[in-house]
Amino acid sequence: MEPSSLSGLPAGVGEALEAEGVAELYPPQQAAVEAGVVDGESIVAAVPTASGKTLIAELAMLSSIERGGKALYIVPLRALASEKKAEFERWEEFGVTVGVSTGNYDSDGEWLASRDIIVATSEKVDSLIRNGAPWIDDLTCVVSDEVHLVDDSHRGPTLEVTLAKLRKVNPGLQTVALSATVGNADVIADWLDAELVESDWRPIELRTGVHFGNAIEFDDGSRREVPVERGEDQTARLVADALDTEEDGQGGSSLVFVNSRRNAESSARKLGEVTAPRLTGDERDRLRELAEEIRGVSDTDTSEDLADAVEQGSAFHHAGLASEHRSLIEDAFRDRLIKCVSATPTLAAGVNTPARRVIVRDWRRYDGEFGGMQPLDVLEVHQMCGRAGRPGLDPYGEAVLLANSADTREELFDRYVWADPEPVRSKLAAEPALRTHVLATVASGFAATRDGLLSFLDNTLYATQTDDEGRLAAVTDTVLDYLEVNGFVDRDRDGGSEGLAATGIGHTVSRLYLDPMSAAEILDGLRTVADGDDEDAAGDFVPADGAGADADPDAGADEAGFTTYTRADDEADGNADAETAASNDGADAPAVTPLGLYHLVSRTPDTYELYLKSGDREEYTEVCYEREAEFLGDVPSEYEDVRFEDWLAALKTGRLLEDWANEVDEDRIAERYGVGPGDIRGKVDTAEWLLRAAETLARDVEGIDGDVVVQVREARKRLEYGVREELLDLAGVRNVGRKRARRLFEAGIESRADLREADKAVVLGALRGRERTAERILENAGREDPSLDGVDPDRSASAAATAGADADGDGDGQASLGDFG
Repeated sequence: MEPSSLSGLPAGVGEALEAEGVAELYPPQQAAVEAGVVDGESIVAAVPTASGKTLIAELAMLSSIERGGKALYIVPLRALASEKKAEFERWEEFGVTVGVSTGNYDSDGEWLASRDIIVATSEKVDSLIRNGAPWIDDLTCVVSDEVHLVDDSHRGPTLEVTLAKLRKVNPGLQTVALSATVGNADVIADWLDAELVESDWRPIELRTGVHFGNAIEFDDGSRREVPVERGEDQTARLVADALDTEEDGQGGSSLVFVNSRRNAESSARKLGEVTAPRLTGDERDRLRELAEEIRGVSDTDTSEDLADAVEQGSAFHHAGLASEHRSLIEDAFRDRLIKCVSATPTLAAGVNTPARRVIVRDWRRYDGEFGGMQPLDVLEVHQMCGRAGRPGLDPYGEAVLLANSADTREELFDRYVWADPEPVRSKLAAEPALRTHVLATVASGFAATRDGLLSFLDNTLYATQTDDEGRLAAVTDTVLDYLEVNGFVDRDRDGGSEGLAATGIGHTVSRLYLDPMSAAEILDGLRTVADGDDEDAAGDFVPADGAGADADPDAGADEAGFTTYTRADDEADGNADAETAASNDGADAPAVTPLGLYHLVSRTPDTYELYLKSGDREEYTEVCYEREAEFLGDVPSEYEDVRFEDWLAALKTGRLLEDWANEVDEDRIAERYGVGPGDIRGKVDTAEWLLRAAETLARDVEGIDGDVVVQVREARKRLEYGVREELLDLAGVRNVGRKRARRLFEAGIESRADLREADKAVVLGALRGRERTAERILENAGREDPSLDGVDPDRSASAAATAGADADGDGDGQASLGDFG
């Protein structure tokens, strides 16, 4: 079937597809057309990676727009949202407008009403519905990418409930669900009232096998000799073999999956010895430039280690990297500049990074609940294997698991190569998931009675799958009791049907996209300040009560490294907040300090706490009692092991945030807490969002003093900019950031107003003679004439800025995350 033969698309789209090289539709795409995807019919496409799922979605969206409608494309990851937006923008020449929205959970995204295609994460779509985005009612087509992730315990319930709400708001909505091959795609199709398009067809051959001894044995019965010499690393030999096997004049790239961040980094270093000798002179030059770009993203050891590996043609990829790091690596790997990437399984979750050979080195991963190493799910391994083979670049793809014995080889064939993926199962009935979605369903007007709420939940995948009809009702009643006790929901038990209504604070919590338990914890903490009595405050809200966040899903067993430090380190870092706390000892109410607020938001379920490593308990117990006056809430007894350890884990997380707000060097923070730059940014972003929510809650709840609102706002802004209080005004100027703000301050420029009046030579000297940067900053500060033509930097200002910055832990002045804020 030729694209130009399709009807219902904007004029010229079919011809444009053919010009791109799509001479004929792939079999799964043709099956989708025959199932009515361009006629407004709902479908579930369960087909392998690289088999044309995105074009199926585009056909649905473009035909919907041609009929006068609006389309929504839901993705699981922010990085994937940017990738898809860029991909869909090629249709703008046909009058199709594209928008993307992934952040700001308390906005209604009104500007998106003017876009024909909207790309967003499921969390963002959920928040838009909660905040009453008016254009939601205009949707005629919704695409859910990677819909099998409804099986994910963290993000799955949000996707499930969001699809249920969209379908209720728009009864005629065309739903197109794109999925990997799963064990029960028919159940997903039944849930969505959709036609199932299921296929194992791929545009290029994928062979999956196991390497043992000196050969790979593939699922099709073929065998490839890859001998491993005594003392030689199995993975390195497979990577070398792929690079040395030329197709179209080029060797093949490899993607190596390992089970932890540390293993990804060590693997990349070792494999650099394989890739480096196989680089051309031009590639070495380009990789050196890329490495410098990577070093410029962050001044951490992680950034330096990544740059060192990249110079050798190798790289690592995991969630501890900054987003800029990940984008640079992904682009260079797609361009075949980087020859091998060692990654944790996060890279298998949708981002387009195919390789000729995928090597699944580690098929077990540490499971905290199990307390040891557990085999990966079949679906996860199949997702990794699906990255093998790049259409248009490789004639085939190979996915290889590694065995060290004949018995393991047979086990891997049985467990993964020959096995079908597990069926997708809803995770909605867990109380933490229902807590936030029940409140949002009531607050958004989707249900006004208990019966109406249960009726709405009958539209979910869970209701389609469950054999226990009373389970969902029982968990829902438990959640309603919790919401009522905390004042988020009113229940009218008079009459035949129990009425439900969100309270004012319940509406606020829903709009802010908070877990109600997080809101209860925050409100309880803030009320200890207002009342001056912890016991009185605790009766108003039921906080998390020790329910800490789940472990970071991307973390491995060996990643929670931390270098302990003492109060002397606080003094070296200029920790004025500790002194503030000490001066408030003996007061009736806790002092409101940044650490107290950072600890408060760190102990909510919406925060992934840092791990307590062996030895941390003793260190943080000491810190806990030294700074007890700052905590907003009662410190649990040391004999309450779980609660006390959660409290200390939140304290460790709060100290990381405090260090960031005290301008401690990013590399020092990374070393101190055993984290990467991406972790630091993630913790800061989450805490900033929660403090913004806390600020709103503090304004809306009676009895909380206005001074508390101001203190919360200041603590939030210090996190946002990564600076101490005296730099807030300067750091708020665009292009300044935490490092440059400190240099300017030490040179005598202390405010935005000073930037408008200061001697230009002093400004230029403080900014190390970087004329273009200085001009942009002066312009952003409102200076009438920002030009620095003919201005020489003031050397004394430069010296003062450097000396002052270094004294404040600013290191050598390299760029950090704060320089890009």
